Amino acid sequence: MNYDPSVYNYPSRRNVVYAKKGMVATGQPIAAQAGLEILQKGGNAIDAAIATAAALTVVEPTSNGIGGDNFALVWLKDKLYGLNSSGKSPKLISIDKLKERGITEIPKHGLIPVTVPGAPAGWVALSQRFGRLPLTEVLAPAIRYASEGYALTPNVAKLWDSSYTLFKTIFKGEEFEGWFKTFAPNGRAPRAGETWKSEAHAKTLKLIAETNGEAFYKGVIAEKIDEFSRKYDGYIRKEDLEEFECEWVEPISINYRGYDVWEIPPNGHGITALMALNILKGFEFTHRDTVDTLHKQIEAMKLAFADAQKFVADPRMMSVSTKQLLSEEYAAKRRNLIGKEAITPEPGNPETGGTVYLAAADEEGNMVSFIQSNYTGFGSGIVIPGTGVALHNRGLNFVFDPNHDNALEPGKKPYHTIIPGFITKDNKAIGPFGVMGAFMQPQGHLQVVMNTIDFHMNPQDSLDAYRWQWVGGKKIFIEPSFPNHLAVQLSRMGHDIEYLLDSTSMGRGEIIWRSDDGTLCGGTEPRTDGSIAAW
Repeated sequence: MNYDPSVYNYPSRRNVVYAKKGMVATGQPIAAQAGLEILQKGGNAIDAAIATAAALTVVEPTSNGIGGDNFALVWLKDKLYGLNSSGKSPKLISIDKLKERGITEIPKHGLIPVTVPGAPAGWVALSQRFGRLPLTEVLAPAIRYASEGYALTPNVAKLWDSSYTLFKTIFKGEEFEGWFKTFAPNGRAPRAGETWKSEAHAKTLKLIAETNGEAFYKGVIAEKIDEFSRKYDGYIRKEDLEEFECEWVEPISINYRGYDVWEIPPNGHGITALMALNILKGFEFTHRDTVDTLHKQIEAMKLAFADAQKFVADPRMMSVSTKQLLSEEYAAKRRNLIGKEAITPEPGNPETGGTVYLAAADEEGNMVSFIQSNYTGFGSGIVIPGTGVALHNRGLNFVFDPNHDNALEPGKKPYHTIIPGFITKDNKAIGPFGVMGAFMQPQGHLQVVMNTIDFHMNPQDSLDAYRWQWVGGKKIFIEPSFPNHLAVQLSRMGHDIEYLLDSTSMGRGEIIWRSDDGTLCGGTEPRTDGSIAAW
């Protein structure tokens, strides 16, 4: 793909960034600089991605942490690799055990929704297989930020304050004291421009780097997690941590108008974007800003989500296969359900959001699409004392129904919302892309892919463009910049349209494309403190 500005259909509202030697794009400027620092020290794109990801646990704890999960797509020497570093539920938990305690649904906070964190193991696996520099050097910027402190950016400060305001109302138990001591040491959330630091976080990152993750999964950190969980009636144990292993997986794809669009397979829900694109490639689209284009995009997304929410789970427990869900025959069946009016989607019968995203690239052609999350903001609200480790609440995505594919069971991976994306053409890398935001993520992927391929928008314009989000039934959220005449027409077709004054929930994305001559072209998210570091 040759990104010649003369082929763009849309005038650029913000400048894209070009570079030759390397680029890191993410939602936090300091984290992007951490990745660039590693590139300039001789690291490759994989080293830069790890450095950025680790730094994000410090400078954007409102969306991710050491106690979360991550996924990656890595392009290296003309091959795409997939890493699934998401954890399983504790072996001691079950629906029956929760019912015995009078619990009838999985709670959002506390120890119950905590699954085994995969983030540290993901960094280690990427470093050992593809990295060039030692992990101690790669994590050094993150350790420095945690130890010395950094000044909060506006979006992080806003999210931090929102969480504090909520948590001080709903967190009553002793087990939540660690969150307030770590993230509100002065009795409030830190404000934009103020400095926050965590020596405990720095110490944990240093232990992870020096032991290649052993301290987290088999050593002192694992022991502290086990001790805390036992004390407060949680289910996770050191044995769960000791048994954790990353999974190298074969990425899944569909061909969309000559381009291969790639995602991580289930338990992630990247397949949702692929199913929707598979439906949409049966139509022709010439203009983005038409009611016909928007209606068909929304309807395809609804149909894909209906299937994903029924069938996507730990792949060992899925009643249908990825191949069946992505078949041309099944896409045609679903496509035929799209008419002139909005529908309430139902799953078919195939025949037998808080997240951070980053993209990194180097001059050798290596590229990384990387995503990491504590799930809902700070996650479970549990911070293990003395470690700075905020545990995620990914178990919230399990279904409290023993007959569902995604039912809560011991030692099982839940339906997972974080998804890195990648595009290739003719076995050559176009590049990484991603849009954060829980169930907005596949919807953002679809819109970014179509902005790029169908409507010839550059990376920055693809991200700047107004977005829509299906949230259930016929309800569609739209941004203030969404054209009013199109909103009115969609409403007449049966869509329940609602403008959002705050675009935070509309996803936060990053893109890096690579031209035929090796030039890197990047775009960053306007809905957050997005930044591109390049040289």
